[in-house]
Amino acid sequence: MSRIYSDIKGFGKQYLRSKVGAFFGFIFPILLILLFGAIFTAGEGQKVELPVQNLDGGPYSLALIENMTLTGLVKIETIPADVDINDYINEHSLPLALLIPSDFGAMVGQAIAANGTSMAFVTLYADMSQSTSGTAATAVEIAIVNMNFDISEARPVIAMGPLQPPGKGEDFMDFFLPGVVGITVMTNSLFSMSSLCGEYRQRSYFKLLATTKLRKHEWLISKFVFYSVILLASLLTTFVVAKLAFDISATLTPLALIMIPAGAFVFVSMGMLLGVAVKDPESSVAIANAIGFPMMFLSGSFFPISSFPGFLQAVAAVMPLTYFNNGLRDTMVYGNSVSTFANLGVILVLGAVFFVLASKLMSWKER
Repeated sequence: MSRIYSDIKGFGKQYLRSKVGAFFGFIFPILLILLFGAIFTAGEGQKVELPVQNLDGGPYSLALIENMTLTGLVKIETIPADVDINDYINEHSLPLALLIPSDFGAMVGQAIAANGTSMAFVTLYADMSQSTSGTAATAVEIAIVNMNFDISEARPVIAMGPLQPPGKGEDFMDFFLPGVVGITVMTNSLFSMSSLCGEYRQRSYFKLLATTKLRKHEWLISKFVFYSVILLASLLTTFVVAKLAFDISATLTPLALIMIPAGAFVFVSMGMLLGVAVKDPESSVAIANAIGFPMMFLSGSFFPISSFPGFLQAVAAVMPLTYFNNGLRDTMVYGNSVSTFANLGVILVLGAVFFVLASKLMSWKER
């Protein structure tokens, strides 16, 4: 019994001294409970942005918009009346939109005269697999009930038509696929490079590299090229499996193929920076985990960022994975090239900053 106790005591000390073990044993579950708790509980009172195109402009349509605002569930944004709503949804990558048709007021008048045998309809463009869509649909339904009560003592004169998928008709798997690819790019690049650099320093491999003709920037570039090739192959495999298994409507575009090396660039450089900036190898891995795991859940990989509380949306805005996910989703799902290039630019700038810092801090010789 004493030998068992001694072994438990010795192993326990070794485990608790390991920064990686301490991270996954204690810090990681705390991060998960705090992050998901904030996402799913702090959203109470958080308004969902609902873009509305009002082609009618009459008193009934304005009253409907006012009633939606009074629910406290949505924040109304205006879509210009002179644009096609489907084009606008695609260009701005909107997950939600409401269309009030040009004959809405006339149809309400006809419904009143017909004593409820006909109705005026509005159209909600939404993917009901997302929680924000349910909130928006609830706001529209409440506003319609209030309008019907005020106009015709609750006889149905206004109704919401069949839900329409936004943009090109994406479903949850179309939203989810770019997130999975983003996580794959980040984990393979960030975690692997921070661990690799720590190992090279611990085993004095950098000293051996100093005796060769290989330069620091060449070593960095070689890792970027390797991960770019591996991750491009991963993207193709994941896309084919998702297409065959779920018949997704997302498309594999040339811009998507450009986004992968850009993502590898930013996360390989970030991993190198952590690996060379932190002296202790275990500390660099723990720090990479502490940065990477929250980034998985706060960068829109699994849930739309618009469903997060405001303070978490602010945190997501400074995470590189957010821009990678948005850029990949914009080109593969929404076909929005302008937004894709904007996100790509952010990724390249961040990657260049991390790459330069890693190059400056990296030393072939042990300090």
